Amino acid sequence: MSKLVGKVALVTGGSRGIGAAIAGRLALEGADVAFTYARSGDRAEAMVRAVEERGRRALAIHADSADPGAVETAVSLTVERLGRLDVLVNNAGVYEVGAIDRLTREDFEKTVAINLRAPFLASSAAARHMGDGARIISIGSTFATRAPEEGLSLYSLSKAALIGMTKGMARDLGARGITVNVVHPGPTDTDMNPASGPGAAAQLRSIPLRRFSDPDDVAGLVAWLAGPEGRNVTGAEFTIDGGANV
Repeated sequence: MSKLVGKVALVTGGSRGIGAAIAGRLALEGADVAFTYARSGDRAEAMVRAVEERGRRALAIHADSADPGAVETAVSLTVERLGRLDVLVNNAGVYEVGAIDRLTREDFEKTVAINLRAPFLASSAAARHMGDGARIISIGSTFATRAPEEGLSLYSLSKAALIGMTKGMARDLGARGITVNVVHPGPTDTDMNPASGPGAAAQLRSIPLRRFSDPDDVAGLVAWLAGPEGRNVTGAEFTIDGGANV
């Protein structure tokens, strides 16, 4: 796998779960990879080793996506340390759920700051450094277009907004050859939502394929969008959920 040799990628929230799978896959495809993490320094160190074992350069950046300055600095550090930026994956996010009459202003501000403002700022900063053929990919959610249970109003709001932002940026950056897309994972087997967890059985009943996605499934789709086959795909949404949203 060498479709991304010579490229540099930045993955926000790349030390665990879907983000770690994406960072690892992009490295496997030949990219040097920077990634941000907010906690779990041991996982960040493990991710650095995993990228370097694939023969690629790695850069772990401690950055809280709730801090706008940290988001922009992560982009600058990537360019400074790794020399360029070709692929941005906006993956970092929070999952705040609750009925609308119980959610607080603080819940709203935290969710919007991490799930929406951070991708906007990272994309804006990245676009200033990117050249022709660059990629911006945001990780959304199937809850952006469908709320199958209670308590999703705030989370769905933040992920639905990514769709509009993606389409707008695709128009803004298309003339420069930069593609912008959003990937919507459904139930995915991570430490936050394990396929063997207490709520897994109920989720499986809603999935036609009767299986959770693996983080590597999502990473494979992201790698395709980041690679040469994705060069003419922009402003698009991709759902990877085993059919849960049909």
